[in-house]
Amino acid sequence: MATFYAPAEIPVRYLPRSSTANMIVGALFVVGLGAFVVRLGQDSASAWTSYVANWLFFTSIAIGGMLHAVATWIVKAKWNWSTRRVSQSFSAFLPISFVLLLPMLSLGGDYFPWVAMMETDALVQEKAAWLNMPFLVTRQLVLVGLLFGIALYFVYHALRPDMGLSQEAAGDDASRSAWRERLTQGWMGQEQEEVNSYKRMTTIAPVFVLVYAVGMTVIVYDWVMSLEPHWYSTMMGPWFFMGALWGGTAATALWSVYLRTKDKDIAHGIGLQQRWDLGKLCFGLTVFWTYLFFGQYIVIWYGKLPWEQAWIIRRSGETWGAYSALVIVLCFVVPFAGLMGRKSKMKPALLATFTSVILLGLWLERYGMVAPSLHHEGDPIFTIWHPLIGLMFLGLYIGAVRWFLSTFPAMQVWQPMVDPETVEAEMMSPQSSGKGTRQTA
Repeated sequence: MATFYAPAEIPVRYLPRSSTANMIVGALFVVGLGAFVVRLGQDSASAWTSYVANWLFFTSIAIGGMLHAVATWIVKAKWNWSTRRVSQSFSAFLPISFVLLLPMLSLGGDYFPWVAMMETDALVQEKAAWLNMPFLVTRQLVLVGLLFGIALYFVYHALRPDMGLSQEAAGDDASRSAWRERLTQGWMGQEQEEVNSYKRMTTIAPVFVLVYAVGMTVIVYDWVMSLEPHWYSTMMGPWFFMGALWGGTAATALWSVYLRTKDKDIAHGIGLQQRWDLGKLCFGLTVFWTYLFFGQYIVIWYGKLPWEQAWIIRRSGETWGAYSALVIVLCFVVPFAGLMGRKSKMKPALLATFTSVILLGLWLERYGMVAPSLHHEGDPIFTIWHPLIGLMFLGLYIGAVRWFLSTFPAMQVWQPMVDPETVEAEMMSPQSSGKGTRQTA
């Protein structure tokens, strides 16, 4: 196994602030918000379908990026020393996502078909303990709030030691100083802060993974699976939250390639090794996403149960079949073929291209999870309003990540303490060697 070492001294570098970028982000948000308001007046059901689908996608990318950061922390990965902060930056969108969730909780029967079905459908009535608006609102607020809160707490501890190391860095400004002051309340000294952050992050990380699995499963059950309340699938949760990890990893690669163009020190830090490993992860998760998708499909097909088949049949029939085929091409065929070779992982432009295809495929997939269940015969399956409304979410997401990377060091300056691996610890123990010194082979 290869060994990776971060440089002894990592320079403090920020994503440069840009008034042009801020104007573009603002324009995206205004256009998207305007499109949503206009579409609400034309067809409120279609507007909310696009709103929910875009919320699911951008929230998936943000929290999936955080899972990438947490998972690599748990396994003590060293290769991503220069990209840790990129994944952590996605947490800046989470408070925005929580606010965007609130109007969705007021939809009731305007979005959920089971609200009207509850009076007459015996099968839906048997699910009344789960399918009721007070419980849905409560579990969404609690689980999403808890998930986002743990993610932000993890990032807080990842950032805190860097505040001490970036005090005298060049390029400081009032905003960075203000946030440094907020994050260093009760400062205990650089060494103690690093030890404390390491311990807290190591404790928080497994908790986050468990809450992530439960929280994301509940999200997809409520906003996707309950739209066809006679249908259910135990694979829907893993398919959704592993797809989020895939999207978060692809977005990490895409932002890393972008950051390389903004600073020569960042370009040197995010080098061939980082691109290579991010490309391999994207390739592996492409295969795993396809495995989960096919695993759900093959069980439904083999069981030949009408209720379980309905969801698949609706998306593979004449109306939605071509759309679903496009999703499979973008989510599997193109990234699988493209990321299989070496060059696509080594060349920044190629890596950016294939990760962009993955993100586009996932964006279409999230819409395909929601829209067919609410579609009425004769209505168009996809209109320009969906991407226009998506611009609102895109502007907020890009703006949040840019703010984070321009306010805090774009590469994590402090590095976690080194723990001896289990085998090394055993070799060093007196019980295994009879001595107090390490044996070498």
